[in-house]
Amino acid sequence: MSIALNKSERLISLDVMRGLIMILLAGESATVYSSINNLSLPLWLHNVNQQFFHHPWHGLHFWDLVQPAFMTMAGTAMYISYIQKLKKGITWKHNLKHIVIRSIKLFLLGTGLHCVYAGKLVFELWNVLTQLAVTTLIAYLLIRSSYTVQIIIGVLLIVINDLAYQLIQIPSFNYPFVEGKNLGSFIDLKLMGKINTDGWVAINCISTAAHTIWGVTIGKWLLANKSNYSKLTRMFVFALIALIIGYIADYFGLSLIIKRIATGAFVLVSFGWVLIIMTLLYWWIDIRNHHRFAWIITSVGMNAIFIYLFFETVGYQWLRPTVYIFIGGFSSLLHMSNSLAYFINALVVWFIYWYLCFWLSKNRIFIKL
Repeated sequence: MSIALNKSERLISLDVMRGLIMILLAGESATVYSSINNLSLPLWLHNVNQQFFHHPWHGLHFWDLVQPAFMTMAGTAMYISYIQKLKKGITWKHNLKHIVIRSIKLFLLGTGLHCVYAGKLVFELWNVLTQLAVTTLIAYLLIRSSYTVQIIIGVLLIVINDLAYQLIQIPSFNYPFVEGKNLGSFIDLKLMGKINTDGWVAINCISTAAHTIWGVTIGKWLLANKSNYSKLTRMFVFALIALIIGYIADYFGLSLIIKRIATGAFVLVSFGWVLIIMTLLYWWIDIRNHHRFAWIITSVGMNAIFIYLFFETVGYQWLRPTVYIFIGGFSSLLHMSNSLAYFINALVVWFIYWYLCFWLSKNRIFIKL
């Protein structure tokens, strides 16, 4: 048998996943993970904490799954929203205007954030919101297509992107898997007049569009009139295939797992792990009905874009140092080490982020694009 969705056709597991992503990102903004690095802890704990930072280049850390999870989840949520609108008589064409406007807003917010980071006007296309603006629009154009078409187009985008990196020969930029010496960096240099110092490239939106497209596919599977077993099997098999192909491609050097340039191997492997997480959450929360304390997490995801903008600007630049005025003062009186004071400060700021989201959710205040 299949589960019966509630009146709003919300999947609680999807809300939990969104909330988990935002909680993790809030922890980064609060400097929880970086402050842990400065504590005197056993080596194995430091190694675990390194999973909350991006891999330097070739390889995969847990933190490298956050953006793919966000993009995949966005595709799934968009499909569920689309179905709700169809039931209200809102056509695909009419909703397209809303999607285009939303994508423009995401693009402007993403580029605007980089101006805030730089403290001056800059034109940089590396932010997750800027990337999501493009992948959302691509995914929506395919939202009416069959599962097969969506999966194939996702694969084609990955293959085309990888082939372009490996076949297009540009002097000094003809090393597909070398940081700053690849096609993506060349395009950034021509498009923005600069190369990202950490190796990120703007054309990542081409291959990572597969995440959002396949997120739509997962949404279709979840809402399909099929048994729970059928849904879980489809999702698990899809994840397993993506993982196997991705790791094989990396092993034989066909496409290395590199997040910063979103190689085909990375897109496949990251999607595979994300889908396994989605499958487990769906099974545990929506099928087994273990959602008694889900509100602790879901409240954070109810205002996902707002809280992301908040902790990337006001939170990091004002709230964090303001809280430290008090934490630092009392820690000095208690002769506490600076590293421990910074860690406590990070936890307090992290809690404030959560409580702000909880308060907004409790008072039914939802800030949307």
